[in-house]
Amino acid sequence: MKAAVLGTPIAHSLSPVLHRAAYEALGLAGWTYQAIECGEAQLPGLLDGCGPGWAGLSLTMPLKRAVLGLLDHVDPLAVEVGAANTVVFAGGRRHGHNTDVPGMIAALAEAGIASAPDPVLILGGGATACSALAAVRGLGAAEATVAVREPARAGDLLAAARRLGVTVTLTPFDQPAVAAPGLLISTVPAGAASLYAKRITRGELKPGHLLDVVYRPWPTALAAAAGPAGAGVVGGFPMLLHQAAGQVVLMTGRRAPVEAMRTAGLAALGA
Repeated sequence: MKAAVLGTPIAHSLSPVLHRAAYEALGLAGWTYQAIECGEAQLPGLLDGCGPGWAGLSLTMPLKRAVLGLLDHVDPLAVEVGAANTVVFAGGRRHGHNTDVPGMIAALAEAGIASAPDPVLILGGGATACSALAAVRGLGAAEATVAVREPARAGDLLAAARRLGVTVTLTPFDQPAVAAPGLLISTVPAGAASLYAKRITRGELKPGHLLDVVYRPWPTALAAAAGPAGAGVVGGFPMLLHQAAGQVVLMTGRRAPVEAMRTAGLAALGA
């Protein structure tokens, strides 16, 4: 069986390492997993080319929202979030799922965070930010502040918040309204969050916990500043690991060998 991760850029993706480690541990000798460069324009044709020999696809930027209209069935969580990071081929149909949300929840749980510390501040307004909203709802939060550069382009985020039943307050990205978030979630590229690292270093921002979805390079400037300032830091690798584990379950029907996947991923990162 074949599987792959799609997105652009995709060469940096750690997903092939994680999924191949899972197949090896599960004894799935005939399974393959590759990284395929794919933008929104190429996605319909690529999906059409996935025949009976394909088990599923992992999706990253910029495909998580674009794929929704190309699916035969979308899981309720993916509908609420407005983004699917997983496509499973079964019975000649395309099924969309979101494993980012349980991946975030599991990563935070590993760090001892079983409920969302109040208040919650999320950086970014893209598909991953929408998953972050669903994750904090799963941890019991009813509201969150989201820092965005262009509020006029936050329509998808606000629509997701309404579906999720989470109250969202938008705040300027450069001047966040929350100075002491119990939980800070960064869904932006490492460089985009550098101003927050500086604010933490100057003592202007004091997060209790940080989840930074970036896993390479690590630590990010944000994580490097938050740890010494006393924040509990969760990196992007645990989230990536657990969302990949969820995909393995969906695509293979088998229990994911999380520790084998973790070992392979950390080795690839040189950790």
